[in-house]
Amino acid sequence: MRVKVAEPDAISDGGKLIVKVKEMEIGLFRIEGKYYAWRNVCPHAAAPVCAGAIRGTRLPSDVYDYCYGLEDRVLRCPWHGWEFDLKSGHHLAPGSDAKLRGYPVETDDTGVYVVLRKRN
Repeated sequence: MRVKVAEPDAISDGGKLIVKVKEMEIGLFRIEGKYYAWRNVCPHAAAPVCAGAIRGTRLPSDVYDYCYGLEDRVLRCPWHGWEFDLKSGHHLAPGSDAKLRGYPVETDDTGVYVVLRKRN
């Protein structure tokens, strides 16, 4: 099932829009010109993760060498600060298997669409 959630250029690069689809909140993000859709539920404590700030983060580096990266690509949960890569949905803590629940996004001249999978 394909659901229209926004007009073609409703979100600027690095921006977000929280939409409701089938009584479910989904965060729609535009990163480097591509759209990503994530369920607005943090896998840690069910916080409204998509309400969090979009920023970068410190990357793994040597002692006293602080490297900042992933600018405008990291979603930080507003409750406990967990950070997620907006392109993959993966939690950024080393060794973590936590991941945001994502949905495919399709775009065309008429709008931005989230594709919901049918459950058997």
